Amino acid sequence: MEIGLIVLFWYGVLHAFGADHIVAIVNFSLGKSKTKTFLITFAFAIGHGLMLFIFAKVLQEFTSIDSYLGYGDIVSSSVIIAMGIYLIYLVNAKKIILEKHMHEGKEHIHLSFAKNHTHKKTDTKSAFVIGSLMGIGGVRGMLITLGVINSQSVDFTMVMAFVLGVSVVFICFGFIINYINENVLNSTKNIKRVFTTAGIVSILVGTNMILG
Repeated sequence: MEIGLIVLFWYGVLHAFGADHIVAIVNFSLGKSKTKTFLITFAFAIGHGLMLFIFAKVLQEFTSIDSYLGYGDIVSSSVIIAMGIYLIYLVNAKKIILEKHMHEGKEHIHLSFAKNHTHKKTDTKSAFVIGSLMGIGGVRGMLITLGVINSQSVDFTMVMAFVLGVSVVFICFGFIINYINENVLNSTKNIKRVFTTAGIVSILVGTNMILG
């Protein structure tokens, strides 16, 4: 059993490097605070793991729904494309506002996407939902991995091993995004470049997922 958990952990690590996962996290985390960035990455990992667990259990009992799992990828791919288009829209419509103020003697840079300085509470929930949708499409890979370790059922311990592997990569990537937020997104020029690039990559990745 211990070997099986290790295999699932490393499967989670490898799985997390998927371009669609990275793009989704970038789209949600750009311009966010350090706390918000890591909440988003963790929420994505939890949603991904829980949905894999639920659908793997269901698929083991009702194999006839296998043909419907691809719809999860289609929906999540469409959302990724929409997010890319939205990022480009934010840049072209000049909706991204760079604000600077002092906190405890240090300059604090904050990006807002409206006229008012507000903090959205929906980002973490949205990341959880997208992570869940992508989890539906990844069920087949989970079941193949379970077959490799000769496991006949999915339990919560296995899911946590997978989530831990995914979380390690996502959190490490969260540090990179946080560095970009704090050290690159400090001028209007850089903001336009980063958000436009993220938008274009998002559209390309989402389109490739649908066509592939």
